[in-house]
Amino acid sequence: MNRCRSADLPCFGLSVSGQKSHIEIQPALRMRQQYKCQVQGSFHTVIVNRITRTASLAIAAAVLTATGPAVASKKKEREAAARAAEAINPRLAEFAQGAAVHAYYRRYRGPDWFKDDGAATARLATLLRRAQLEGFMQGPILAGEVERAAQAAKSGDAAARTATEQLLSVIWVTYLESIQRPSADVISGYPSLVRQPSPPEKMIGTAAAAPSLVQHLDEASAVNPMYSQLREAAWIQLAGTPGAVPDRRIMLNLDRLRSLPRTERFALVNVATQTLTMYEDNQPVDSMKVVVGTDELPTPMISSVIYYATFNPFWNVPDHLVRETVAPAVLRGGVSYLTARGYQVMSDWSANATPIAPTSIDWAAVASSKTRIRVRQNPGPTNSMGKLKFSFENGEGIFLHDTPTREYFGRSQRALSNGCVRLEDARRFGRWLLKRDPVPPSSEPEQFVQLPVGVPVYITYLTATENSGKIAFANDIYGWDAGGKFKPLGAAASAAR
Repeated sequence: MNRCRSADLPCFGLSVSGQKSHIEIQPALRMRQQYKCQVQGSFHTVIVNRITRTASLAIAAAVLTATGPAVASKKKEREAAARAAEAINPRLAEFAQGAAVHAYYRRYRGPDWFKDDGAATARLATLLRRAQLEGFMQGPILAGEVERAAQAAKSGDAAARTATEQLLSVIWVTYLESIQRPSADVISGYPSLVRQPSPPEKMIGTAAAAPSLVQHLDEASAVNPMYSQLREAAWIQLAGTPGAVPDRRIMLNLDRLRSLPRTERFALVNVATQTLTMYEDNQPVDSMKVVVGTDELPTPMISSVIYYATFNPFWNVPDHLVRETVAPAVLRGGVSYLTARGYQVMSDWSANATPIAPTSIDWAAVASSKTRIRVRQNPGPTNSMGKLKFSFENGEGIFLHDTPTREYFGRSQRALSNGCVRLEDARRFGRWLLKRDPVPPSSEPEQFVQLPVGVPVYITYLTATENSGKIAFANDIYGWDAGGKFKPLGAAASAAR
């Protein structure tokens, strides 16, 4: 409560149009009979001969009468803003999340889009203008709408400002939802790994609470470092070429990159370049060559988690190799072909399967696809899994493993496996996963060693990446950039990769 500036003058409050107004009467400098009255922040001068309580009331009444229109005007602005918050903007209703955004504004304050002379609004328009690169094709049109709406709101009308704030927020939510949605072509081993857009209320609330809205827009739209680096390099290239349109390869690779994490410890296999890179705190700490699936048996894009390592693994021979290689060899040379390579014929595909006599099998029927059998290779120096295997949930029978076939790593193109990923140095990778030297508990087959903590693994297909501000393209070995798609084999068909 403010005090009167002269002890002999009264100070009191009145209620005008339902609003309490504080009246302060004080003498003006050098003028004993001229007084200034303050009503809701504005000074008004009145002249009286003698200050009494009655006179003071008269002064207050006169001042309130004089300032009534201004007070009423401000009240109308507040009421208009309230109505704007209550009644949904017809344009807002055209967005899928329009109702959710409107409901948020009825309860809470949203981001201050007009702070710092509208810097955040300008940044939003910039993000939208280049959003076609990210597959958000309406971005440039919405960028123009953002700029026009922000300009119109500068008129100072409270209702227009409130409506504009809601419009800017729903445009931001729509854009952010688009770039947070993961690629539909990635197989996820665990539902928790599927990155989904945040609820609209959380998007707006986080933006409203951010110390710097501009910085928040940049961080939220970055998705992850590899994504933002490729997007920035592509935008610079696009902006420097008049009349250029977004490169479809860039758009596809940005879509694939959305499935990668923002920051954590993870392994990344890039099938297109046949490499594996180990990341910690968003920085690559090690890498190696890998061998991936052929064009006929491609390695799919996967997000999963490695929880354990398998020492001295068995190898389940893929169906097509049993049919096309093993069966004809047995028909030509007898079951000694199996013995020399450590192969066993198993009773079924269960974990409790037992070996059966290979002489009981109709190998001609196997070769002609009339009979399907399971052939397993025992651990040993010729085992196709090598000495170490890293399994992870994916439903396609894909895993990372060692290999005795070392000569493949000397080739520039290494799409040579049955779909699994063969590691150039499985022990080094195991050391990174386990954080210690990978030593088996015993020489027995199938020795499982738990990791200290599960490590995410992402198998992706990046034919475009950022390198020192430029875009580096890799061969489209599977034709997926040209419209090709991975065809899932399913668990049964892939059990013997």
